[in-house]
Amino acid sequence: MKYTQKALYGLLLLLITLMSSASDLRAAERDIDGHTINTVSIGGHLWMQENLDVSRYRNGDTVRYAASNEEWLDAAAKGEGAWCYYKNDSARNGKYGRLYNWYAVHDPRGLAPSGWHVSSDEEWNSLATALGGATVAGGKIKTTGTSLWLAPNNAADNSSHFSALPGGMRGTAASFFFKGESAYFWSSSESTPTISWYSVVNYHNSGVSRGTEHNADGMSVRCVKD
Repeated sequence: MKYTQKALYGLLLLLITLMSSASDLRAAERDIDGHTINTVSIGGHLWMQENLDVSRYRNGDTVRYAASNEEWLDAAAKGEGAWCYYKNDSARNGKYGRLYNWYAVHDPRGLAPSGWHVSSDEEWNSLATALGGATVAGGKIKTTGTSLWLAPNNAADNSSHFSALPGGMRGTAASFFFKGESAYFWSSSESTPTISWYSVVNYHNSGVSRGTEHNADGMSVRCVKD
């Protein structure tokens, strides 16, 4: 009997060790540029906790860096994926991630890391539903305070731990807008061949809104586990 109890105790310790190791492996998952992928579970989906911040597609090919207005517009005219930082400020790297046009989101080489995909419009709707509906979900995914967000950063409590940051966007004319005011996120869902769906949260209300914009726009990207 004592031997059996010791054996069961040993098996229990082994199981706990294996479970802990599996958890550590999940926490140590990295994207193609070596950034640790932190995650949060919302509505049955595992989301990245930070904006995507990669310079390469899943197969290792480089995503075009389009800093100047001319480069950004040229990429759009060619239907070519591109990224930039807001106002080309490299200090934003790591905090806000990169702004991508939708052609990068849609590129068959895969913008998301292996085992992940760019969130769809349906998944954004699911996130909002899981957090009480579109009219209140924005407050639950925004980071708190007004050091990054403009006041009043309405209803922000980040209770979901999604940690949305006001990274702004780049428009079709290559100009930058809404830093500190809004967090724009591309979805992978097309509306027409040139227009696709996005979601946005703003400093002045508690909601998550969705709409469509031209594929040439630059927005942040969040990914969901396959």
